[in-house]
Amino acid sequence: MTNESNKPCRVALGVEYDGAAFHGWQRQGDPQLPTVQGAVERALAKIADHPIELVCAGRTDTGVHATGQVIHFDCAVDRGIKAWVRGSNSLLPPSVRITWARSVAPDFHARFTAQSRRYLYVIDDSEVESAIMAKRLTHTRLKLNIEAMHEAGQHLLGERDFSAFRAAGCQSRTPFRNVMHLRVLRHHRYIVLDIQANAFLQHMVRNIAGTLLEIGAGKRDPSWARQLLEGRDRAAAAMTASPHGLYLVAVDYPVSAGLEQGALGPGFLQPFP
Repeated sequence: MTNESNKPCRVALGVEYDGAAFHGWQRQGDPQLPTVQGAVERALAKIADHPIELVCAGRTDTGVHATGQVIHFDCAVDRGIKAWVRGSNSLLPPSVRITWARSVAPDFHARFTAQSRRYLYVIDDSEVESAIMAKRLTHTRLKLNIEAMHEAGQHLLGERDFSAFRAAGCQSRTPFRNVMHLRVLRHHRYIVLDIQANAFLQHMVRNIAGTLLEIGAGKRDPSWARQLLEGRDRAAAAMTASPHGLYLVAVDYPVSAGLEQGALGPGFLQPFP
Protein backbone atom coordinates (compact mmCIF):
# COMPACT_ATOMS: atom_id res chain seq x y z
CA MET A 1 0.00 0.00 0.00
CA THR A 2 2.64 2.51 -1.03
CA ASN A 3 1.13 4.09 -4.14
CA GLU A 4 -2.19 5.78 -4.65
CA SER A 5 -4.62 3.57 -6.56
CA ASN A 6 -7.92 4.48 -8.15
CA LYS A 7 -9.48 1.23 -6.96
CA PRO A 8 -11.79 1.11 -3.91
CA CYS A 9 -10.05 -0.47 -0.95
CA ARG A 10 -10.48 -1.65 2.63
CA VAL A 11 -7.89 -0.42 5.11
CA ALA A 12 -7.09 -1.61 8.64
CA LEU A 13 -5.47 0.71 11.17
CA GLY A 14 -3.97 0.33 14.62
CA VAL A 15 -5.08 3.01 17.07
CA GLU A 16 -3.71 4.14 20.42
CA TYR A 17 -5.60 6.59 22.61
CA ASP A 18 -5.87 8.09 26.06
CA GLY A 19 -9.55 7.67 26.83
CA ALA A 20 -9.68 10.12 29.74
CA ALA A 21 -10.91 13.02 27.59
CA PHE A 22 -13.44 11.00 25.57
CA HIS A 23 -16.95 9.66 26.08
CA GLY A 24 -15.81 6.25 24.94
CA TRP A 25 -15.00 4.91 21.50
CA GLN A 26 -18.46 4.98 19.91
CA ARG A 27 -19.79 8.10 18.19
CA GLN A 28 -22.71 9.54 20.19
CA GLY A 29 -26.00 11.06 19.09
CA ASP A 30 -24.84 14.39 20.47
CA PRO A 31 -22.03 15.60 18.17
CA GLN A 32 -20.77 17.86 20.97
CA LEU A 33 -19.68 14.83 23.00
CA PRO A 34 -16.05 13.99 22.13
CA THR A 35 -15.51 10.35 21.10
CA VAL A 36 -12.50 8.54 19.68
CA GLN A 37 -14.50 7.28 16.71
CA GLY A 38 -15.66 10.79 15.88
CA ALA A 39 -12.13 12.22 16.04
CA VAL A 40 -10.62 9.49 13.85
CA GLU A 41 -13.47 9.58 11.30
CA ARG A 42 -13.08 13.33 10.84
CA ALA A 43 -9.32 13.02 10.30
CA LEU A 44 -9.62 10.12 7.84
CA ALA A 45 -12.40 11.86 5.91
CA LYS A 46 -10.05 14.75 5.16
CA ILE A 47 -7.40 12.34 3.87
CA ALA A 48 -9.87 10.25 1.86
CA ASP A 49 -11.82 13.32 0.65
CA HIS A 50 -15.13 11.62 1.46
CA PRO A 51 -17.03 10.57 4.62
CA ILE A 52 -15.59 7.60 6.50
CA GLU A 53 -17.41 5.14 8.74
CA LEU A 54 -15.26 3.06 11.06
CA VAL A 55 -15.67 -0.44 12.46
CA CYS A 56 -13.63 -1.30 15.58
CA ALA A 57 -12.53 -4.56 17.17
CA GLY A 58 -13.88 -3.60 20.58
CA ARG A 59 -15.92 -0.61 21.74
CA THR A 60 -14.31 0.89 24.82
CA ASP A 61 -16.23 2.83 27.48
CA THR A 62 -15.75 6.37 28.75
CA GLY A 63 -12.31 6.73 30.32
CA VAL A 64 -10.94 3.44 28.94
CA HIS A 65 -7.65 3.54 27.03
CA ALA A 66 -6.21 1.53 24.15
CA THR A 67 -2.76 0.74 22.83
CA GLY A 68 -3.90 -2.02 20.47
CA GLN A 69 -7.30 -1.05 19.09
CA VAL A 70 -7.87 -2.22 15.50
CA ILE A 71 -10.29 -0.59 13.08
CA HIS A 72 -11.21 -0.88 9.41
CA PHE A 73 -12.90 1.32 6.84
CA ASP A 74 -13.66 1.39 3.14
CA CYS A 75 -12.36 4.19 0.93
CA ALA A 76 -12.78 5.17 -2.69
CA VAL A 77 -9.04 5.66 -3.24
CA ASP A 78 -6.02 4.10 -1.56
CA ARG A 79 -3.96 7.06 -0.32
CA GLY A 80 -1.04 4.95 0.91
CA ILE A 81 0.46 4.15 4.32
CA LYS A 82 2.15 7.52 4.81
CA ALA A 83 -1.11 9.42 4.30
CA TRP A 84 -3.19 7.16 6.53
CA VAL A 85 -0.63 7.26 9.36
CA ARG A 86 1.26 10.56 9.25
CA GLY A 87 -1.44 12.53 7.50
CA SER A 88 -4.15 11.40 9.90
CA ASN A 89 -1.97 11.96 12.97
CA SER A 90 -1.35 15.54 11.88
CA LEU A 91 -5.13 16.09 12.07
CA LEU A 92 -5.80 14.22 15.32
CA PRO A 93 -5.60 15.52 18.90
CA PRO A 94 -2.42 14.48 20.78
CA SER A 95 -4.42 11.92 22.79
CA VAL A 96 -5.11 9.79 19.68
CA ARG A 97 -2.59 8.24 17.31
CA ILE A 98 -2.71 5.91 14.31
CA THR A 99 0.17 3.48 14.86
CA TRP A 100 0.08 1.45 11.63
CA ALA A 101 -1.94 0.94 8.44
CA ARG A 102 -2.47 -2.03 6.14
CA SER A 103 -4.50 -2.72 3.03
CA VAL A 104 -6.65 -5.76 3.79
CA ALA A 105 -8.90 -8.16 1.90
CA PRO A 106 -12.47 -7.01 1.16
CA ASP A 107 -13.85 -9.62 3.57
CA PHE A 108 -11.65 -8.55 6.49
CA HIS A 109 -13.70 -7.26 9.43
CA ALA A 110 -12.08 -5.65 12.48
CA ARG A 111 -14.69 -7.15 14.79
CA PHE A 112 -15.78 -10.43 13.24
CA THR A 113 -12.39 -11.57 11.91
CA ALA A 114 -10.84 -11.11 15.37
CA GLN A 115 -10.10 -14.30 17.27
CA SER A 116 -9.57 -12.74 20.70
CA ARG A 117 -9.10 -9.49 22.60
CA ARG A 118 -6.64 -8.81 25.41
CA TYR A 119 -6.94 -6.21 28.16
CA LEU A 120 -4.69 -5.07 30.97
CA TYR A 121 -6.14 -3.54 34.13
CA VAL A 122 -3.50 -1.58 36.05
CA ILE A 123 -3.66 -0.95 39.79
CA ASP A 124 -1.39 1.09 42.08
CA ASP A 125 -1.61 0.07 45.75
CA SER A 126 0.93 2.58 47.06
CA GLU A 127 0.19 4.81 50.05
CA VAL A 128 0.10 8.04 48.04
CA GLU A 129 -1.75 8.35 44.75
CA SER A 130 0.37 9.53 41.82
CA ALA A 131 -0.47 13.01 40.51
CA ILE A 132 1.03 12.24 37.10
CA MET A 133 -0.75 8.91 36.61
CA ALA A 134 -4.23 10.09 37.60
CA LYS A 135 -6.85 8.63 35.22
CA ARG A 136 -4.25 6.22 33.81
CA LEU A 137 -4.56 3.62 36.53
CA THR A 138 -6.71 2.69 39.51
CA HIS A 139 -5.37 3.58 42.95
CA THR A 140 -6.07 1.93 46.28
CA ARG A 141 -4.38 2.46 49.64
CA LEU A 142 -5.11 -1.14 50.59
CA LYS A 143 -2.18 -3.50 50.17
CA LEU A 144 -3.44 -6.23 47.87
CA ASN A 145 -2.72 -9.95 48.01
CA ILE A 146 -1.96 -10.69 44.36
CA GLU A 147 -1.63 -14.44 45.01
CA ALA A 148 -5.25 -14.53 46.22
CA MET A 149 -6.37 -12.41 43.25
CA HIS A 150 -4.60 -14.70 40.79
CA GLU A 151 -6.04 -17.81 42.45
CA ALA A 152 -9.54 -16.35 42.20
CA GLY A 153 -9.04 -15.55 38.53
CA GLN A 154 -8.36 -19.18 37.69
CA HIS A 155 -11.99 -20.00 38.54
CA LEU A 156 -13.03 -17.85 35.55
CA LEU A 157 -11.08 -19.66 32.84
CA GLY A 158 -12.77 -21.44 29.97
CA GLU A 159 -16.10 -20.97 28.25
CA ARG A 160 -18.53 -19.89 30.93
CA ASP A 161 -21.74 -17.99 31.57
CA PHE A 162 -20.54 -14.56 32.76
CA SER A 163 -23.96 -13.19 33.73
CA ALA A 164 -22.56 -12.18 37.14
CA PHE A 165 -20.00 -9.96 35.40
CA ARG A 166 -22.04 -8.25 32.69
CA ALA A 167 -23.58 -4.79 32.80
CA ALA A 168 -27.34 -4.53 33.24
CA GLY A 169 -27.60 -2.80 29.87
CA CYS A 170 -25.43 -5.29 27.99
CA GLN A 171 -27.05 -6.09 24.63
CA SER A 172 -25.17 -9.30 23.84
CA ARG A 173 -27.48 -12.15 22.88
CA THR A 174 -25.48 -14.62 24.98
CA PRO A 175 -23.69 -14.33 28.34
CA PHE A 176 -21.16 -17.00 27.36
CA ARG A 177 -17.54 -16.01 26.75
CA ASN A 178 -14.31 -18.01 26.58
CA VAL A 179 -11.58 -16.64 28.85
CA MET A 180 -8.27 -18.00 27.52
CA HIS A 181 -6.01 -16.67 30.23
CA LEU A 182 -6.25 -14.55 33.35
CA ARG A 183 -3.25 -13.73 35.48
CA VAL A 184 -2.52 -11.20 38.20
CA LEU A 185 1.07 -10.13 38.71
CA ARG A 186 3.14 -7.32 40.15
CA HIS A 187 5.09 -5.52 37.42
CA HIS A 188 7.38 -2.69 38.51
CA ARG A 189 5.32 -0.82 41.13
CA TYR A 190 2.00 -1.82 39.60
CA ILE A 191 -0.40 -4.73 39.93
CA VAL A 192 -1.65 -5.87 36.53
CA LEU A 193 -4.70 -7.96 35.70
CA ASP A 194 -3.95 -9.51 32.30
CA ILE A 195 -6.98 -11.12 30.66
CA GLN A 196 -7.64 -12.50 27.19
CA ALA A 197 -10.93 -13.85 25.82
CA ASN A 198 -12.62 -14.47 22.51
CA ALA A 199 -14.80 -11.43 23.31
CA PHE A 200 -16.08 -9.51 26.33
CA LEU A 201 -19.47 -8.52 27.65
CA GLN A 202 -20.13 -4.88 28.51
CA HIS A 203 -18.16 -3.93 31.67
CA MET A 204 -17.01 -7.56 32.02
CA VAL A 205 -13.34 -6.77 32.70
CA ARG A 206 -14.15 -3.95 35.12
CA ASN A 207 -16.64 -6.15 36.98
CA ILE A 208 -14.07 -8.93 37.26
CA ALA A 209 -11.51 -6.36 38.44
CA GLY A 210 -13.91 -5.11 41.11
CA THR A 211 -14.37 -8.64 42.42
CA LEU A 212 -10.64 -9.35 42.44
CA LEU A 213 -9.96 -6.07 44.27
CA GLU A 214 -12.25 -7.18 47.11
CA ILE A 215 -10.53 -10.56 47.23
CA GLY A 216 -7.09 -8.95 47.16
CA ALA A 217 -8.07 -6.68 50.04
CA GLY A 218 -8.97 -9.73 52.12
CA LYS A 219 -12.70 -9.03 52.19
CA ARG A 220 -13.54 -12.26 50.37
CA ASP A 221 -12.03 -15.69 49.81
CA PRO A 222 -10.72 -16.58 46.32
CA SER A 223 -13.51 -19.15 45.97
CA TRP A 224 -15.99 -16.26 45.88
CA ALA A 225 -15.20 -15.78 42.20
CA ARG A 226 -16.40 -19.31 41.47
CA GLN A 227 -19.52 -18.82 43.59
CA LEU A 228 -20.41 -15.65 41.70
CA LEU A 229 -19.87 -17.32 38.35
CA GLU A 230 -22.12 -20.23 39.30
CA GLY A 231 -24.75 -17.93 40.85
CA ARG A 232 -25.05 -15.80 37.68
CA ASP A 233 -26.33 -12.86 39.75
CA ARG A 234 -24.75 -9.49 38.95
CA ALA A 235 -26.26 -7.96 42.10
CA ALA A 236 -24.28 -10.37 44.28
CA ALA A 237 -20.91 -9.36 42.83
CA ALA A 238 -18.63 -6.44 43.64
CA MET A 239 -18.98 -2.92 42.33
CA THR A 240 -17.72 -2.10 38.84
CA ALA A 241 -14.10 -0.97 39.03
CA SER A 242 -12.99 2.40 37.68
CA PRO A 243 -12.38 2.63 33.92
CA HIS A 244 -9.13 4.54 34.38
CA GLY A 245 -6.84 1.53 34.71
CA LEU A 246 -8.26 -0.40 31.75
CA TYR A 247 -6.37 -0.76 28.45
CA LEU A 248 -7.29 -2.67 25.29
CA VAL A 249 -3.80 -3.85 24.38
CA ALA A 250 -4.13 -6.46 21.64
CA VAL A 251 -6.54 -8.00 19.15
CA ASP A 252 -5.60 -11.35 17.68
CA TYR A 253 -6.30 -12.15 14.02
CA PRO A 254 -5.43 -15.05 11.72
CA VAL A 255 -1.87 -14.87 10.42
CA SER A 256 -3.28 -14.55 6.90
CA ALA A 257 -4.59 -11.08 7.77
CA GLY A 258 -0.99 -9.83 7.94
CA LEU A 259 -1.59 -7.27 10.68
CA GLU A 260 0.96 -5.79 13.08
CA GLN A 261 1.09 -5.98 16.86
CA GLY A 262 2.41 -3.05 18.85
CA ALA A 263 3.78 -2.81 22.37
CA LEU A 264 1.71 -4.79 24.86
CA GLY A 265 0.30 -2.03 27.02
CA PRO A 266 1.14 1.58 27.91
CA GLY A 267 4.68 2.89 27.98
CA PHE A 268 4.98 2.97 31.75
CA LEU A 269 4.60 -0.83 31.85
CA GLN A 270 7.23 -1.59 29.23
CA PRO A 271 8.64 -4.09 28.81
CA PHE A 272 5.60 -6.14 29.80
CA PRO A 273 6.28 -9.89 30.19
